Amino acid sequence: MSDDHHSSPTEKNAHLPLNEKRMYDPESLDEIEPERLPAGVLKVEAAQAVWSKHAKWGLWFGLDGSTTWQYLYIATSAVLKHSLSGTVSTAGAIIIAVGKPLMAKSADTFGRAETYVVVLFSYVLGYILNAAAQNIGMIAAGTIFYSLGYTGLQLLTQIVLADTTTLRWRGVAGGLVSLPFVVNGFVAAEIAQGVLGVDGAGWRWGYGMFAILIPACLAPVIGSLFWGQHKAKKLAILHNDRAVKRKAIVVAKEIFVDMDTVGLVLIAASLALILLPLGLARSASNGWRTPSMIAMIVLGIVLFPVFVIWEWKFAKVPLAPPRFFKSKTIVAACAIGFLDFVSFYLQYTYQYSFVAVVKYDWSYRYLTYFSLTQTIALTVFALLGGFIMAATRRYKWLMFTGLLIRLLGVGLMIHSRGAKGSDAEIVMCQVLQGLGGGFAAITLQVSAQAGVVHADVATVTALVLLITEIGNSVGSAIATAVWTNQMPAQLAIHVPGNNATLNALLFGSITNIMTYPIDDPIRVGAIDAYEVVMKNLVIGATVVAVVPPFICFFFTRDLPLVDAQNALDGKTGAGEKTGQGLVETPEHLPALAHDSRVQH
Repeated sequence: MSDDHHSSPTEKNAHLPLNEKRMYDPESLDEIEPERLPAGVLKVEAAQAVWSKHAKWGLWFGLDGSTTWQYLYIATSAVLKHSLSGTVSTAGAIIIAVGKPLMAKSADTFGRAETYVVVLFSYVLGYILNAAAQNIGMIAAGTIFYSLGYTGLQLLTQIVLADTTTLRWRGVAGGLVSLPFVVNGFVAAEIAQGVLGVDGAGWRWGYGMFAILIPACLAPVIGSLFWGQHKAKKLAILHNDRAVKRKAIVVAKEIFVDMDTVGLVLIAASLALILLPLGLARSASNGWRTPSMIAMIVLGIVLFPVFVIWEWKFAKVPLAPPRFFKSKTIVAACAIGFLDFVSFYLQYTYQYSFVAVVKYDWSYRYLTYFSLTQTIALTVFALLGGFIMAATRRYKWLMFTGLLIRLLGVGLMIHSRGAKGSDAEIVMCQVLQGLGGGFAAITLQVSAQAGVVHADVATVTALVLLITEIGNSVGSAIATAVWTNQMPAQLAIHVPGNNATLNALLFGSITNIMTYPIDDPIRVGAIDAYEVVMKNLVIGATVVAVVPPFICFFFTRDLPLVDAQNALDGKTGAGEKTGQGLVETPEHLPALAHDSRVQH
């Protein structure tokens, strides 16, 4: 490293405008080109300068999904398209993945508060469309808008937490923000029973009530952010550098470039064209021999390298700046997240359907309790993991331990996912996965955010979550392909009589299967068919889950969790220096220079 690293940040940045800062290679700490702070970052830093501690607590307090996923299975069954619930989930997963960089760009370009408004609109529109759906097309459209709102809320929560907390306590704050899920799990079970039960209001009202509840829930967050920006402007802390009058077409062009619209379209199209045919091919006129299915996959494969070339050579504001890929820690976080989600969604996509068919004596209430067991365990152990990180100021070994425990939970399902598996076995596998997943999830985001400056937080968070959610898309698509190709054959083998019409009804709707008594030969045959297919999915999930712990062990760098927004420049979320950043503390540099984990 050059001796210039020992000069103070003040000296190095003295010639730069106030809204510019030096950027650093995340691994080597070498300086790269100066970069203007995005408008959204300027807004949130200014807001933090005027927020009191009480205002921050109000923001975190304001920071659904506990029941609406169940309505999808019942809604698709209502139109005899239950097998397509996986395809709808895959489409939603693609939106969830691609929507993350879109929302990150929006948060940086326009502001956090403004992007929350877009999230709110998408959520409400998605719920309204689903509530009014009369066919699978409307359900798919509603799921897409819902997914856009969901992914925005998920990403913005991570970004705002990173904006307003130090590395040391970020895991604790993330755990606390998720803690309401513990209560929501029990509330959701009662809501699901009341909505889907015999005398319930029906799945349409299940969607409809959230169109009313979501605006009320997001109001405190949006209000806190807008209030902070307003007060900062009033005190002349925040200046609107876009206030100069310019032609609308010039502004639109800037936004088009800043949002990397071309890159977003390319990656979305590539994913959709590759993954959706996996679930749709069986319903096509000639199956996989249908020309349109083949053409979609080929075009999708061709578009992916086009996307990479665009990002590498032509994008002025790429979704993933090339310097991120010099960091083994960021690349490892992306790979771990991707594989973990592939494994999870291989066995999760049809998990609710499997349990609903096999556990005949479970009401919707108990089905909900079971399905949320992993989420509740993940939430509780994520908070515990946050406290462990705060105490040790490290994250690598906690992540490694979590991934191993998660692997154990997935592997044990090969036995417990059998139709004869006991209730205790099935629930314990969920708890183990939640325990390991809680440790892994809380460390994954922090590991990526620790090695970038504040201006890059939204982008690196979106990158990790984008690739993680692509794992969701891939896992869901593979699960759907396995289900749609193997289940009809298994129903034909195990259901007495091999009646094609009956088998089609059983394949198209879990509610049809659930009407048969548990000792009825038709129900028994359906259970046997479900057992075979589900075991195949779980075996695949276990094989994939073996890899992430090794990636973590060999490639993740254990940066110190300092009392600052990040470990590089050591500044607070309001842009104030703390003296704890690696580029501000020369005593760290000799050790880092000889560390084999640092790339030069």
